[in-house]
Amino acid sequence: MNYRHAYHAGNFADVFKHAILALCLEHFKTKDKPFFVLDTHAGIGRYDLSGIEAGKTGEWEDGIGRLQDAAAKGALSPVLLDALRPYLDAVAAENPAGGFRLYPGSPCLSQRLLRDNDRLFLCELHAEDEQTLWQAIGRDKRVKVEHRDGYEALRAVLPPKERRGMVLIDPPFEQPDEFDAMERALADGIKRWASGCFALWYPIKDRLEIATFHAHLETLDLPETVALDFYIRDPQQIMPGSSLIGCGYVLVNPPYGLMRVIEPLMDGLLANLRQDTPSGVAGKGAFWRLQTLKYA
Repeated sequence: MNYRHAYHAGNFADVFKHAILALCLEHFKTKDKPFFVLDTHAGIGRYDLSGIEAGKTGEWEDGIGRLQDAAAKGALSPVLLDALRPYLDAVAAENPAGGFRLYPGSPCLSQRLLRDNDRLFLCELHAEDEQTLWQAIGRDKRVKVEHRDGYEALRAVLPPKERRGMVLIDPPFEQPDEFDAMERALADGIKRWASGCFALWYPIKDRLEIATFHAHLETLDLPETVALDFYIRDPQQIMPGSSLIGCGYVLVNPPYGLMRVIEPLMDGLLANLRQDTPSGVAGKGAFWRLQTLKYA
């Protein structure tokens, strides 16, 4: 396993991924009944943006750094701030003394958004990272950390005793068949937990690869499913497979009410995180897109 997320923590893809994850969890909290979260590829939980790895790339500066600067200057609209509040509050909670150094990965972000009766199950296959994850989470009866393959965990822990909740599938994409593995995991997982929300995050380097993935999912027996893609540059100007031009989510059974806040959130993220200059020409430049793959 060569991928080390410490080099990329807090970048535009993390902001997109974690802002929507936080919104999903907040929507679950509108009801009193407990919810369950399974994170199949948890990582180390927390990242030091002043560390060597983050310093080598500086990717966070064009991600959470930009967003925090805009918030400090009062440049974020009230609607966008409201959509980002669960996420930004969780980031701020990592830095109680002020300043901006620590960034929460999905485990620590989810942990901060749990209520007393909610549960979080974290899987990490890298042995060293699993130990670091334990340290990041601390003693918390609501959270379970296991050194295990996240795809295997889908078969072992689903369905949970809670009827509500979500599965986050966010692999490192080190394997050439990762999209196929995600497809198989979703097909099996939704059979085990038909009422669960499944969130599948993916990087975008080749639009054809993403279109093929979406087409395969459309053939599965799924409930309501949407695909949300976020491009920080014009994909027409990038050679396929050359670099990360965007990222996306497939959301199966999205929480009720989530889609109403997606448009202002994505418009705001695009305005603050795009890495090109708006051309003013339709169909040119950075953009975001919401597609329905399965209707409810």
